[in-house]
Amino acid sequence: MKTKELTNTIKALFAGDKGLLAMDESIPTCNKRFEEAGIPQTIEYRRAYRELIVTAPNLGKHISGAILFDETIHQSTKDGILFIDMLKKQGIVPGIKVDEGTTDLAGFPGEKITMGLDGLKERLANYYNMGARFAKWRAVINISPVLPSRGCIEANMHALARYAALCQEAGIVPIVEPEVLMDGPHDLKKCFDVTIRVQHVLFDQLFAQNVNLKWVILKPNMVLPGLSNPKPASVDKVAEATVTCLLQSVPAAVPGVAFLSGGQSAEAATAHLNAMHVKFKGKLPWALTFSFARAIQQPALEIWKGKDENVAEAQKILVHRASLDNAARRGEYNPEMEHDLNA
Repeated sequence: MKTKELTNTIKALFAGDKGLLAMDESIPTCNKRFEEAGIPQTIEYRRAYRELIVTAPNLGKHISGAILFDETIHQSTKDGILFIDMLKKQGIVPGIKVDEGTTDLAGFPGEKITMGLDGLKERLANYYNMGARFAKWRAVINISPVLPSRGCIEANMHALARYAALCQEAGIVPIVEPEVLMDGPHDLKKCFDVTIRVQHVLFDQLFAQNVNLKWVILKPNMVLPGLSNPKPASVDKVAEATVTCLLQSVPAAVPGVAFLSGGQSAEAATAHLNAMHVKFKGKLPWALTFSFARAIQQPALEIWKGKDENVAEAQKILVHRASLDNAARRGEYNPEMEHDLNA
């Protein structure tokens, strides 16, 4: 096992007040967002959009690692420079999404299982040789009056643990992402109860599969009411519930937690992360950072609209959004900074 390299990757990913950028949307997901923005859904437009991101000036001041998709890791700028090399130039560690999406879980109506373990060992070796030094695998857990089931949680957490073991063997730091979805009318307490249950099973499975926790990054959902719940929770209440959940389920050996945004607006995700640092700064055994996708990219995508003349402005918005998440990681964000591009 490449222990020194795993340690160095962890240090690089949690350096300073930086965070991770998830730019690993699948082709269908990326095309859906392009369609909503009126952008043609072609491989060239996807390439141009990813070029906009990896060439954004000063992105490396705020982002320590970028999660790529298989299509993206093979792509280059119009000048022929691999995206993975553009990231390295900015001091950004390249990562890769390795799961192959979800399918219905047999025997469990309404629940999903993540695919991708078959052939994963070989794929990880190839990605390592290309320069990827961390990876991501996402499991999805639905909430309803009767879900999630024990069988669904255990099957998904076992897959996450097997993936993590294979990553460490390949010299790649695993991000484990057990996402409890926001869909539904459930309240904050229901999300808390399901999230803590899922994380307890996850760490049991990681232990059972001999995964070394000092080379694991947890990418969890924040504890939030469902999207269709009529009673939103305050920023402070979300922050307290989320960190309390982590303190009761995440071992101190884990070096860091990088939150997904999970359907939150860019402003809400940043405000919630900031409140956690304001309330708990200096009191936590692991680093708390971000691994946002849409919450960083969406404002830039809406500016770009697939047009070359909008690239510079879109890049400026992208980097500004990342800088606000940096401020939140320090507990120094305030909503007035949203409108100050020099913040």
